[in-house]
Amino acid sequence: MKPRLATIEDLPAIVDIYNQAIKSGSATGDMTEFMIEERIDWFKFFDSDNYPLYVVELNEKVVGYATISPYRPGREAMKQVAEISFFVDYSHHGKGIGTALINYAISDCNRISKTTLLAILLDINTKSIKLLKKFNFKEWGYLPDIINFNGVKCGHLIYGLGL
Repeated sequence: MKPRLATIEDLPAIVDIYNQAIKSGSATGDMTEFMIEERIDWFKFFDSDNYPLYVVELNEKVVGYATISPYRPGREAMKQVAEISFFVDYSHHGKGIGTALINYAISDCNRISKTTLLAILLDINTKSIKLLKKFNFKEWGYLPDIINFNGVKCGHLIYGLGL
């Protein structure tokens, strides 16, 4: 189970996995599912040399992905800081896919010149918090009760890792 760089052919599976996260109500702040066509420009933003998008396959099917995105884009002093996001197909949780993705992304940070990773997540996403702690991410910030899911509030956490 070795992550690889994503290709445009992976986009339908990536969108499906992200839509599962939206439906869960605890893994992303989005509340409306996406169509594949709506994510093409988003996908094209990622590039292998600066901000990669990785996928993991099982039995030739994409079952998870991770992204490295800029933190505060356009601010030169922050170009070595990046945000990591990761999503795993809900039917494949507990199989080490998230671990493989995060491990691979961390190991690739030297190549893409990133010295700090941030994970910005909902405080109700306890599985992701546990996974980040496994890699020694620490809580660096907390914004209480700023997320509103139709009247149900939760906080935003910032976990960080210096590399």
